[in-house]
Amino acid sequence: MTNTEFEETKIDGRRVFEGRILTLEVDRVRLPSGGQSEREVIRHPGAAVMVPVTEAGEVLFVRQFRYATGEILLELPAGKLDPGENPATCAERETAEETGFRPGTVEKLGEFYTAPGFTDELIRAFLVTDLVPAPEAEADADEVLEMVSLTVDSYAEMVARGEIRDAKTLAAMAMWLGRRVKGEG
Repeated sequence: MTNTEFEETKIDGRRVFEGRILTLEVDRVRLPSGGQSEREVIRHPGAAVMVPVTEAGEVLFVRQFRYATGEILLELPAGKLDPGENPATCAERETAEETGFRPGTVEKLGEFYTAPGFTDELIRAFLVTDLVPAPEAEADADEVLEMVSLTVDSYAEMVARGEIRDAKTLAAMAMWLGRRVKGEG
């Protein structure tokens, strides 16, 4: 099949909501069959998620309450890109703010869409190492975080028990662990 047999084309649309971190648009599209449909799309500026690995080989996670789920989740540090910000710069900034450590090395692991059925949010995953204390770094005023250090085995056990359910954490860790299996990091 060719791309045109899959692609939908925007006919028109309207912005329904514009907030601090996202915009909701409702678009009318032409389907490959020639018919029409409506698509609700959340536009997001993108984000970075980091796998901060200590000299001892442990990974730094953050525990935080997530209002949307009503739960406290254990996640990798992550943050939204500021307008025009380079994703690697975001990774450095967010690592320092959320863990209290500044990375000496930032290496891109890959990127992924969070939920392409309704959002264009693209997250870039980074391996951050050579961590040094960053006492001047502070978490955002609206975030309450607890840093948690885990071995890879502890992480795997928590995933198996269903205790880690954050998609960006699962995806970024899979990228990093896949590279480790191949001997690349």
